[in-house]
Amino acid sequence: MRLDKFLSQQLGISRALVLRELRAKRVTVDGDIIRQGSFQLKPEHQVRFDDNLLVQITGPRYFMLHKPQGYVCSTDDPDHPTVLYFIDEPVPDKLHAAGRLDIDTTGLVLMTDDGQWSHRITSPKHHCEKTYRVTLEQPLAEDTAARFTEGVMLHNEKHPTRPAVLEVITELEVRLTISEGRYHQVKRMFAAVGNRVVGLHRERVGHIILDEDLQPGEYRALTAEEVAGIGGQSTSQAS
Repeated sequence: MRLDKFLSQQLGISRALVLRELRAKRVTVDGDIIRQGSFQLKPEHQVRFDDNLLVQITGPRYFMLHKPQGYVCSTDDPDHPTVLYFIDEPVPDKLHAAGRLDIDTTGLVLMTDDGQWSHRITSPKHHCEKTYRVTLEQPLAEDTAARFTEGVMLHNEKHPTRPAVLEVITELEVRLTISEGRYHQVKRMFAAVGNRVVGLHRERVGHIILDEDLQPGEYRALTAEEVAGIGGQSTSQAS
C-alpha cells in the first residue's frame, strides 16, 4: 500500500494534508524520515507519526461486541451514538455491523471489515439463524409456539415468516430462533399474535454465541473457529 493512502486512512485526513505532514518530517518508517507519499509500505514496516506507532492492518478483522441500549449499529449517525464508540482498533470506521440491532435491543453484534463474510450473515438466501431472549408485556399464549413453527403473516408483508423455534423460559420470557432478518421481525412477530416485546437481547448468530464474560460495551476478537463457522451453520430448524 502507498504510504499516503495508509496515512490518510489512519489519521482520517485527506491525501493533500498527508503530503503536508510528510513534508513537515512527522512520519518515519523503520526510523527513517519519509517524505514521499508514493513510498510502498510492506507488512513488516513500522510506521510512526510524531513517534506514535500506526498499526498496519494486514487482513480482515472480526469482533463480537456486547451492545448496550442506546447505541445504533450504523457507522455514522448524526443523532445517536454508534457502536464504534466501543471499538478501540486502528481505523475503526472501516468496520461495520454484520446484522444490525435496533437502538433499544442489546446483545451480540458482529463487527468486521470483510464484506463477503458479513454477506453470509445478512443475505436472505443463507438463512443464518439468530437467537433472541425476549421479554413480553403479556403472558405467552399457548398456541404461539405452534403458530411460529407454521409461520405468521406480518403487517404489510406478502409472505409468512419462515418457521421459527420458540422456547418458553417463563410466561413472560422466551427464547426465539429465527432464520431471516426482516425489519423489526421479532417485535412484529409477537405483535402479529397479539403481544408486545418490552425487552430484546440477541444471544447467538449462526454458531457464534455471545461471550458471557463480556459486559455491555465490551468486545473481543472472534476465534478462527467462530469466523470459519459462519456460512456453514445448520438450517435444519428453519427447513
